[in-house]
Amino acid sequence: MAVTIAVETPLQDDVRALVERLNDHLLPLSPLEFQFKMTVEQMADSETTLFVARDESGKAVGMGALKQHGPELGEVKRMYTVPEVRGQRVGRQLLERIVDLARQRNLPIVMLETGTGDGMAEAHRLYTRYGFMPRGPFLDYPDSEWSAFFEMPIKVEQDA
Repeated sequence: MAVTIAVETPLQDDVRALVERLNDHLLPLSPLEFQFKMTVEQMADSETTLFVARDESGKAVGMGALKQHGPELGEVKRMYTVPEVRGQRVGRQLLERIVDLARQRNLPIVMLETGTGDGMAEAHRLYTRYGFMPRGPFLDYPDSEWSAFFEMPIKVEQDA
């Protein structure tokens, strides 16, 4: 499937609908206190860059964001693709854009928190195949059976 991926505002109806679908997907997978969701309003802050994947008809079919925590850390947030496009590398393309942006910003590392269990197996595969490695909690995330943490050092291109 051919998709286009661009930086967009989360304050659009179709992006709000994607966030709602993601939240619905996550709801049965872990207790609410271990679901660290960003609202679309939080995603619209200046530290967060949202990428939206759209199909040939312009329908939003996926999203992922980079939240920058100072000059040292980028965090992958709100990764989601609709079930109809899973297995078509849309998630990987979104992740590539997020990591490329982290590299452009000279962030030395990108981390993420995601859920555990069967409902998250595809996400874990995506992250590990891309080069993310398991790690312990970071920032203010609690250590719990409901969260898995990953990191990937970013190699910054040196100017010739």
